[in-house]
Amino acid sequence: MKAIAYRSSLPIDHPDALLDIELPAPAATGRDLLVEVKAISVNPVDTKIRRFVSPADGQAKVLGWDAAGIVKAVGPDVTLFKPGDEVWYAGDLNRPGTNSELHLVDERIVGHKPQKLDFAKAAALPLTAITAWELLFERLEVSRDKSVHGKSLLVTGAAGGVGSILVQLARQLTGLTVIGTASRPDTAEWVKQLGAHHVIDHSKPLDEEIRRLGLPPVNYVASLNQTDTHFNALAELIAPQGKLALIDDPDAIDVRKLKRKSVSLHWEFMFTRSMFSTSDMQQQHALLNDVARLVDTGVLVTTVGERFGAINAANLKRAHALIESNRAKGKIVLEGF
Repeated sequence: MKAIAYRSSLPIDHPDALLDIELPAPAATGRDLLVEVKAISVNPVDTKIRRFVSPADGQAKVLGWDAAGIVKAVGPDVTLFKPGDEVWYAGDLNRPGTNSELHLVDERIVGHKPQKLDFAKAAALPLTAITAWELLFERLEVSRDKSVHGKSLLVTGAAGGVGSILVQLARQLTGLTVIGTASRPDTAEWVKQLGAHHVIDHSKPLDEEIRRLGLPPVNYVASLNQTDTHFNALAELIAPQGKLALIDDPDAIDVRKLKRKSVSLHWEFMFTRSMFSTSDMQQQHALLNDVARLVDTGVLVTTVGERFGAINAANLKRAHALIESNRAKGKIVLEGF
């Protein structure tokens, strides 16, 4: 089968940063699905692993943690799917990635694809939807009762992949006042279209931006990128007894700055359940089915930013380069081999 992989951690402009290769087709066992991959999207985790995780000598590592496709075969213990089902999922860091024609994935972290979306539009959503949902409803414990008003959420990096679905979830499913950050006119407009009540400029001090709009201290913060840059401002603008959740990897933050306000700090990492085979691992199956229903009923929209063509090394290198530039809007998708 065709796959895209790397053999050494290299800058994305190096000719061998990503390679088109051939691999043996895998077979489904246990609770695994064998999925014919129709479309993928590219996430910051892809670029981080390519840059910092070197494959063993002589080995090729396949990246990719978002896919939509068709179930070709199932393992003997599978109960949730059958061959022919259209599915979407975000995969498992402990296993080969989705940048291949055929892919094995545990059924407990797979959902039925939204019927109204084609494969490319569907592939844009799983990783970011899981991350955003878990951050909002499981880490920050925000109420899904839309009649509960009076509290606010700040989403830093709201135009990115996670931000663009998190803004929608918060606006459509909660009573929160949603504040997004963006630094360019096009991304600011995108965040407004997704449902943010206010958009502020993250190239400026965020606490000053909140005060400029005359907004009260923020109850919840979802810090999606550059947490180390914004942390001091976030500690100032967050309300006493507020909650701050992050998904990035800041070099150093002084969490003592949160103490005087009794602010709680939460990490969200959507691979935790699959990485440790937690007892509630199947919750991601249910979550993806819930999101699919919200898409099919028009409550949520796909967050495709750009389509980069066929799934091959050249197009994936372009996608990695754009993500590393920190100028991506929404998700980059590729479809077909």
